[in-house]
Amino acid sequence: ESEDCLNLNVWTNTTDRNAKKPVMVWFHGGGYAAGSSIEMVAYDGVNLVVHGDVVVVTVNHRLNIFGYFDLSSYGDKYWNSGNAGNADLVAALQWVHDNIEAFGGDPENVTIFGQSGGGGKVINMYMTPAADKLFARGIMMSGGAGAPWKIERHDRDIAEMLIRQLDVKSIEDLEACPTEDLIYAFRKISPELNEKGWGGIGLWHPVPNDWYLGHPYDVGYTEAASKKPLMVGSVIAEFGAFLGNIPNKDEIPVEERRNILAKQFGQEKADELIRLFKQVYPDKNELILSCMSNRTQLMEFVDHRSKNAEAPVYAYLFAYDFPINGGTPAWHCADIPFAFHNTDKVAICNRDDGSTDRLEAAYSGAYVAFARTGNPNGEGLPEWPAYTENCKATMLFDSYSRAMIDEDTELQKAHLPVATSGFPRRLNVTM
Repeated sequence: ESEDCLNLNVWTNTTDRNAKKPVMVWFHGGGYAAGSSIEMVAYDGVNLVVHGDVVVVTVNHRLNIFGYFDLSSYGDKYWNSGNAGNADLVAALQWVHDNIEAFGGDPENVTIFGQSGGGGKVINMYMTPAADKLFARGIMMSGGAGAPWKIERHDRDIAEMLIRQLDVKSIEDLEACPTEDLIYAFRKISPELNEKGWGGIGLWHPVPNDWYLGHPYDVGYTEAASKKPLMVGSVIAEFGAFLGNIPNKDEIPVEERRNILAKQFGQEKADELIRLFKQVYPDKNELILSCMSNRTQLMEFVDHRSKNAEAPVYAYLFAYDFPINGGTPAWHCADIPFAFHNTDKVAICNRDDGSTDRLEAAYSGAYVAFARTGNPNGEGLPEWPAYTENCKATMLFDSYSRAMIDEDTELQKAHLPVATSGFPRRLNVTM
């Protein structure tokens, strides 16, 4: 094992330097702690190249203790150590800019896209001036709206624990330790981190400074970031995989569903949310309310972006029901095979009524159209307006897709005060 992870994958159908095909660069999920560029068949790039006529790139970068360990309190030498992983992403984009013509790509037409933690990395690049000239636009899938750095950090305390665990004398000694020793030591101290409440999704994340400016909620957008189009969306039941463990959920009596939601939100709030939900989604199961917080938080982000940036922002919601356990609403990561045109590789995506192929063509087609021009409108979709203060538009991707214009604003307003992150605040810390 080593830190030698800075590689990437390229899929293309030509090496003609004059082809000038749109380039789509994928940032994997896993927060800032886990994942890789090709760990899932869902983001194999072959089909996206074949059906979209684009060049696809997926990248690796340093993660967790190697990519986001803020040691700046130890001196100027480590001033940007908390952003090493993001610096790797900038280096990858620079490589794409310098070399992608050899793979038929257009270095001036690069779209970055990512899901979950990868979506967060997309907005990180908007807020990193070193990346300004290296991409034209981005797509945030199910992530990136929050500000995990608001959680108190304990990097120096963790460094001192590692120094003691490895029986070395200084941060320089720690830096010189072999990779496998650092991994072993971190795993040894993980139980203590969890006992202290220092684990969880907020443990690893970028650190605002002069290189990475921070979240737009805090600092707004630079002129360059303001001019880059953005596409933002989520799935309807982000962290509701538990719904898949309830066979035939639609057969649960209405009153029992009401009681389930009342335990989470209180009876009065549950009744309000159910009423608003059914106005917007009359054919959906209201238990989805228990796990659609990401939609609410991402739309707050979209609204902020629309008011503070020059380029258009497009919002979407992926609301497909999957053919398992009597119908399971789309969960975190469930839309990735559709974006990459890879439903043929992921059996649970496929219904036998023709809706899977129809949705895949529309969803992947919108990604490709956006990567080509900065506008997701194209064949197979109704008109998809940009989101503005006067036109709160969301494209609803489902068996039959449609544009929602200001249909769920009241639902979002009612839901926001009780919306919580789908990630548990504290998780067992692993490498």
